[in-house]
Amino acid sequence: MIASYKEVKILLVEDDEIDILATKRALTALKIANPVFEAKNGIEALNLLRGEEGADQLEPPYIILLDLNMPQMGGLEFLENLRKDQSLKSAIVFVMTTSEAETDIWAAYEQNIAGYIVKSNTEDGFTSAMGMLEHYWRIIEMPEGHHSPG
Repeated sequence: MIASYKEVKILLVEDDEIDILATKRALTALKIANPVFEAKNGIEALNLLRGEEGADQLEPPYIILLDLNMPQMGGLEFLENLRKDQSLKSAIVFVMTTSEAETDIWAAYEQNIAGYIVKSNTEDGFTSAMGMLEHYWRIIEMPEGHHSPG
């Protein structure tokens, strides 16, 4: 069974409260009512995805919105761990960060991300980025469960 976009959960891996609020405001402005789950760093996100350390497991389908600059475990380290995990390696991840560094962009794409979005300083730019994501999950088909090829 293919899940509709309305069922897709959003895992926001972000430590900056202002960016969390901006993301939620943009989702609300676009009338996107998908459930949003939060993790403050890569460790919290992995625990949520795996159902470890007392966290309730986040069941698919979901899209991960990932910041790169976070304490304890940053975005690139999170991506490396995610891709090594057989049950999580096919997760859809969009990087949303302030970093425009080519090294960060290349490192993220080497971990098979779906897209790299530089956070704009304007709310309109952020809302536009969120709108693009909403269109993305409206038109794609996502498999149920953690089944990955191979």
